[in-house]
Amino acid sequence: MGKIRINSEELKYMTLFETMTGAMIKDCIQEDESIGFVVKKGDMGLAIGKAGANIERVKRALGKEIWVTEFSDDLSEFIKNIFQPTRIRQIRVGTIENEKVVTLEVSKKDTKKVIGHNGNRIKMAKKLAERHFSIDDIKIKSVY
Repeated sequence: MGKIRINSEELKYMTLFETMTGAMIKDCIQEDESIGFVVKKGDMGLAIGKAGANIERVKRALGKEIWVTEFSDDLSEFIKNIFQPTRIRQIRVGTIENEKVVTLEVSKKDTKKVIGHNGNRIKMAKKLAERHFSIDDIKIKSVY
């Protein structure tokens, strides 16, 4: 597991999220105008709320785009959770030039969803994979 450093602003976001949703937060990261939260396994329902009400309340309170994923001790499950609801066809973990790399095989039509607006989703995924599993990079392979 990589080193997780949370700054005071992220700590403030985590506290607000936990207070508003009741979900326990394991990690929080920022990328441009988006904030990503990693909730404890089993707390995704609390985080989302009925019909997404909790997420919407947090979005309004923070004035930023919110992204939530559920933690897992299993790397493959964690990666799948990050990219929900996009279907990941295959996840391979290997070493390329002394770096631990995860390769995601996704449908060509889902590539944009995996990358996210301005690349924010893949950037957050890379940071989270590095922080929680010491992964150096995530590569995307688009297939038909």
